[in-house]
Amino acid sequence: MNSGLKSPYNGVFFDLDGTLADTAPDLVAAANQLLVARKLKPKPYEVLRPCASAGARGLIGGAFGIDTDHPDFISLRDEFFTNYEKALLVDSQLFEGIDHLLNQLDYAQLPWGIVTNKSERFTHPLTELMGLRQRAASTVSGDTTPYSKPHPEPILHAAKIANIDPSKSIYVGDDIRDIVAGKAAGMKTIAAAYGYCGCDEPPEAWGADYLVRHPLELLEIIFPNRG
Repeated sequence: MNSGLKSPYNGVFFDLDGTLADTAPDLVAAANQLLVARKLKPKPYEVLRPCASAGARGLIGGAFGIDTDHPDFISLRDEFFTNYEKALLVDSQLFEGIDHLLNQLDYAQLPWGIVTNKSERFTHPLTELMGLRQRAASTVSGDTTPYSKPHPEPILHAAKIANIDPSKSIYVGDDIRDIVAGKAAGMKTIAAAYGYCGCDEPPEAWGADYLVRHPLELLEIIFPNRG
């Protein structure tokens, strides 16, 4: 079938949290549960949302002001994981425009995949519940390979599973690690400025090939000659 949509790329790969899906509501809720259990005041959603880019490390750091070297970090992390696993998909949803974007990729028969630092324990059930894993050409988590982003291996592994040349692909993410990993994998990179972007440097400073402020802007990059 000739869809009429032509792309200079052979495949598109996405980060999950903060890029495809707005999962911060449930991640923040899991972190705030830790505070409430200790009779501490929950943090405002707006304060913890940017921390979602860095998963448990970022959210525990945002909630308690500690880093991974703190003696309480491991026990807090394990409790956070338990909280989150029980409520993976309560308020999380795809970002506005993502469903249409993925429909267009499918219509154009352009394969797409997911590369996240989330562990398989959470990635597999969440992407299945959201109807993503069934459609993706590959889904690679932070513990699928011996490495996680910013190392390029997870992205290269996703491309290998999908049988797609990385040099003819594009990677989209909302964290500087995504751009570093995508570039190291030989892909063009897109900074998703609509996501969590939880680092000291703004997305404009990450060195991505493109920057978008809404998911539908990705269509203009992926299909530059569409009508």
